[in-house]
Amino acid sequence: MTLRSVLLACVIPIRACIPAAAQTPSAPAAPRSDPNPTVVAGIPVNYDEAKVGDYTLPDPLVLNNGKRVRDAKTWFAKRRPEILEMFETQQFGRAPGRPADESFEITDKGASALDRKAIRKQITIHLLKDPSAPAIHLLVYLPAGATKPVPMLLSIGFWANQFAVDDPGIMPQTVWDPKTNSRVEAKPIRFFKPTNIVPLLDHGIGYATFYYGDVDPDYADGFANGIRKWYLKPGQSGRAPDEWGSIAAWAWGMSRVEDYFGTDPAIDARRVAIHGVSRLGKTVVWAGASDQRFAAVIASCSGEGGAALSHRDFGETIAHLTAPSRYPYQFALNYAKYAGFPDKAPLDAHMLLALIAPRPILLQTGSTDLWSDPKGEFLAAVAAGPVYKLFGKDGLDTEVWPAAKTPILHDIAYYMHDGGHGIAPGDWDIYLEFLKMHLKPEE
Repeated sequence: MTLRSVLLACVIPIRACIPAAAQTPSAPAAPRSDPNPTVVAGIPVNYDEAKVGDYTLPDPLVLNNGKRVRDAKTWFAKRRPEILEMFETQQFGRAPGRPADESFEITDKGASALDRKAIRKQITIHLLKDPSAPAIHLLVYLPAGATKPVPMLLSIGFWANQFAVDDPGIMPQTVWDPKTNSRVEAKPIRFFKPTNIVPLLDHGIGYATFYYGDVDPDYADGFANGIRKWYLKPGQSGRAPDEWGSIAAWAWGMSRVEDYFGTDPAIDARRVAIHGVSRLGKTVVWAGASDQRFAAVIASCSGEGGAALSHRDFGETIAHLTAPSRYPYQFALNYAKYAGFPDKAPLDAHMLLALIAPRPILLQTGSTDLWSDPKGEFLAAVAAGPVYKLFGKDGLDTEVWPAAKTPILHDIAYYMHDGGHGIAPGDWDIYLEFLKMHLKPEE
């Protein structure tokens, strides 16, 4: 799912865009009638501001030794590595670096597409030398007639490439079926509509996407078929407490796409923004935090485990994420230590956002998506502001939560549409403004 491919899936006020294991090719899940459940996995959910309680956030500008960070040099040399280490070991898990045997196979070298508005490329990124290892099938569109390397929006998707854009030239890909734990033909799903990327192209911005399951299937048993299996040590059968979960694997896959961008002379790899929705919103926040090559981040409704504060008891919590019946496979096993005890955690979402500084980030949320806590995302952005100030960048510069449809487009940007989880039609205009501000395309 990408940008407008979530449009009808997630448009106000339902929360259908989260592809839980039940959303299989054979039986896609219907929209949930209750987007904000009061009990999940046997754990109550709070939606009452009066019951949030008091909390104190860890200070991102205080070193582990208690000394205060007062300049950008100290941030990069000392504090940023401390925070990054915490998120690697305690929340997302440690991922490997760039694979030595990574290679790029150009399967579509450049065909005219979309009424001659675009040049389409298709690339297979072989992650390892073994041909049976996972590979990313990347779909790329470049503005036709561009004479210089172009900036890109890379959107990690929930479904097969052939449904991402309305283009008959896309090579069909398969998707994972959790019922059979195998790859099967991808069928159209009414929730997933093609993305209209023409406005991007018209403004000199390229577009790329890939199916997240190419890297790691999105269900617990998918570990046997994903990239993480290939990094197990000899004789190892399970994960160590600080080993990577699926979100770290998907983010790692986005970095492998950035590796390819660096080899394509038509693409400016220094101007790549990344985008994802829901659990893929969490993914792009972590990808932007862990890989400083990405120039900007657009996270849609990333919620708990993403941009929403965990110390704040509202909506989904760490306990809900890490419950055995939910999504523990997406995180490091250590993350479950803080289930029910978020006040004991030495880290929180504002620190995750701070890792992206000084690069711009846009948090897009929905006013009725209480499960994902849009106010908690705003408060995390406010608390990350002092780190951006170290670099002379603009935080939100307000502590007043804005009304729906009131964008704040600074280096830390925030926009809440009037509605639910995912993307509503007007959000696309906000995305484009943000990209034009920070990627500086030549139209």
